[in-house]
Amino acid sequence: MKHPDFKPIPRSEKDPHYLSKLEKVVKSYWNDPAICNYGGRKYSYAEVATIIEKTHMLLEAAGVKKGDKITLCARNTAEWAIAFLAINTYEAVVVPLLADFLPESINHLVDHSDSVALFSDGDIWPKLDIAQMPKVKNVFNISDFSLYLAEKKVEEAYQNLNENFAARYPDGFGPADVHYPTDNDKDLAVINYTSGTTSAPKGVMLRYECFSATIDYGHRYLPNGHADSIVSMLPMGHIYGLTYEFLYPLCGGVCIYYLGKTPSPSLLLKAMKDVKPYIVITVPLVMEKVYKSGVAPTLKKLGLLAKLPGISNVIFQAAGKKLLEAFGGNIRYFVMGGAALNPDVEKAFKKMQLPYTVGYGMTEAAPLLAFRCWWEYAAGSCGRAVDCAEVRIDSEDPEHIAGEILAKGTNICSGYYKYPEADSAVFTADGYLHTGDLGTVDGDGNIFIRGRSKTMFLSANGQNIYPEELEAVLNSRPYVAESVVVDRGGKLVALVYLDQKAIDDAKLSAETVSDIPEDIRRSANKKLPGYSQITKVEIVTVPFEKTPKMSIKRFLYS
Repeated sequence: MKHPDFKPIPRSEKDPHYLSKLEKVVKSYWNDPAICNYGGRKYSYAEVATIIEKTHMLLEAAGVKKGDKITLCARNTAEWAIAFLAINTYEAVVVPLLADFLPESINHLVDHSDSVALFSDGDIWPKLDIAQMPKVKNVFNISDFSLYLAEKKVEEAYQNLNENFAARYPDGFGPADVHYPTDNDKDLAVINYTSGTTSAPKGVMLRYECFSATIDYGHRYLPNGHADSIVSMLPMGHIYGLTYEFLYPLCGGVCIYYLGKTPSPSLLLKAMKDVKPYIVITVPLVMEKVYKSGVAPTLKKLGLLAKLPGISNVIFQAAGKKLLEAFGGNIRYFVMGGAALNPDVEKAFKKMQLPYTVGYGMTEAAPLLAFRCWWEYAAGSCGRAVDCAEVRIDSEDPEHIAGEILAKGTNICSGYYKYPEADSAVFTADGYLHTGDLGTVDGDGNIFIRGRSKTMFLSANGQNIYPEELEAVLNSRPYVAESVVVDRGGKLVALVYLDQKAIDDAKLSAETVSDIPEDIRRSANKKLPGYSQITKVEIVTVPFEKTPKMSIKRFLYS
């Protein structure tokens, strides 16, 4: 790939509001497709804007005020995106929850967030218990924006919605009627829960300006336009997908296609060929799997030819071209985040001349902290600090000695909802965010992650997995003394130390004892969401090594 003739636009003193960008593209491309379900309904900007306005009228009827919280928990669809925009432009606070959270966790988080309304779908709503959400008075079905549960005044407003909408806009609803608020930079826009746990949930509070800063950065460093399309695969309940597969492209005029669920490889490649996206937003594990299943076997068959100078370059470049064609042939960027890319795979991608880069961020940064375009990206790094945040390494010699990565800026969250103890722990006295990650920085400003003080894993579809939560489930199983969950190439393996006294007391047969690992796995998985299923249980014969505080030394286990 040739070095593009591109220079990013410098950051202005004040980031353009993303809702101002949204309003502009809605008015400019009124009759063009904006948000689509792949193989299903396509919504034009006009249709999106109309549904937004009608939803506003229902929220008005419900007495929802600016700053009130509304939970959005449903499967990824075009309608999810429209529901988010309706709540967000109304200036209520959106509480997006992952659809894969367990029902009892959703019940709890809806209540913890003080949500007064809920947007859901036919898959999730029947599993929830409205009695556990006493503040919720109205529940909307995002599939057709009908009502699952409603107060009488909202039911009446819904029955008369089209008539009232026509009365409000007697000359018809057109581009000139679209006005989204932009005087709310410091106001709370989203509360994003980083876990489905019922104990001390951490709801990250993100302001409108957090999104404006990170979206504007994307438009300056990853420019897009109305001729572009994107396939959305990441969960919208996660800030990575919400920001960079939804808000950033849509506010640039890009048409978004939702797959609706985690796709099979064949469906994904078909969608890529049909949509011809300009960008793929993903995590390293997905691209590593693509390489290992689609490229590595071919190279292995070629044997020594793939290693000969000259011939090797030709072979790798041909493989790169084929891979780009498989993704639709229009890819300008592969952007990966959440973890480091396997060094061997990265070397292959370099030889294949793929336009890839690996960034770095977290929910608390909405989500970007470091990035660099592929032609400036330094292999093994996660890019350079974004210009809407100050990122520094807490080390006397940050180029050679790893220290914690700290961040402060417009895109950094305000703290955690109703969790002041976490706020005091996560911010330094001078306002820097503790990321919990260790890194170094070279002379060019490239940041290299050297380790993680956090224990979180990232699943293949971008969802956060906290091993402590899985271990709590495992440790509650019969005959389990303690456990450690490790990530092996994207598969979660539980290392388990058994309670031998309990086994002896139960006088179990040898056959029953041999079945314990599989019994643990099956029973634990019944209590865990789909994205954090245990694939294997391995029995360890000695207790796990502990710190003086009796915490397990996780770094010893893999």
